[in-house]
Amino acid sequence: MEKKLTGVFKILACIFLGLTGSLRAQELNCTVHVSFDQIPGRTIDQNVIQQLQAYVSDLMNKRSWSSDQFSAEERIKCQLNINIVQSPAPGSYQAQAMFSVSRPVFNTTYESTIFTYVDKDFNFQFLPNTPYFFNENSYTDELSYSVAFLAYIALAIDYDSFGKLGGTPFIQKAFNLANLARNASPYQRVWSPGADSRARYWLIENLNSQQFVPYREGLYKYHRLGMDVITESPGRARREVLETLDAIRQVALLRPGSILLNSFFDAKTEELYNVLREAGQEDRQKAFTWLSSMDPGKTENYRRLVNAL
Repeated sequence: MEKKLTGVFKILACIFLGLTGSLRAQELNCTVHVSFDQIPGRTIDQNVIQQLQAYVSDLMNKRSWSSDQFSAEERIKCQLNINIVQSPAPGSYQAQAMFSVSRPVFNTTYESTIFTYVDKDFNFQFLPNTPYFFNENSYTDELSYSVAFLAYIALAIDYDSFGKLGGTPFIQKAFNLANLARNASPYQRVWSPGADSRARYWLIENLNSQQFVPYREGLYKYHRLGMDVITESPGRARREVLETLDAIRQVALLRPGSILLNSFFDAKTEELYNVLREAGQEDRQKAFTWLSSMDPGKTENYRRLVNAL
């Protein structure tokens, strides 16, 4: 299985970017922001905000989520914004979380967003000056498990983009967390089949389903075989992207409107236009037809492909 960067590619990347620094185990470079701005008329103790943000950031960035070694420059970039919308009781919070993951495109300064996700039921309890910890073998608390779940999803998507089905071990870890939480969490609904179609249950169900294997293989084709060669061979890159869309189209016929496909299009709409706008007219028309059928809400964005050039 190809891991983060195969030997030759890693060496070339390091030469190109001038990377230095010792290897370290932590895999994620996640920017965390916690906001209480949507709670009207309440003064929130700054200690709560600071401790909550510090705990989430430390769990994301200081824990080793795998046995692989990463240099500081190789760490996976992600962003987690937690917007608290209600606090029905002291220490109890109802929130929405917006999570995104990006990866560099080889031989460029461009960062490609590879995953976006909005969790509208990011609910948890947190009391300042209280020790919290994460144990992947036994449910501890909702905040820790929700954050760890997103960490494993980030690793899964990132590894899939560098090696065909490379993220499988992390999908299994996220799946195991979801199973433990479903049996022990006070917020069981988001971990259960009866949850909203964009809930965590369906996100990991999609990733773990054989029906979505073409999508996951497409992440490798799109990024490693397509985007990573776009400066040296833009025509080849466009072909790989189009072939990826064709594979995803087959998944969409089986699972239309699924959370994983919606996440892909939320992340890639503008990038797809920028990559494909210089393709031939036939390919641009084909891309528009496929994209507008799979992601009809953004049809007008994709229509620009037809009018390009």
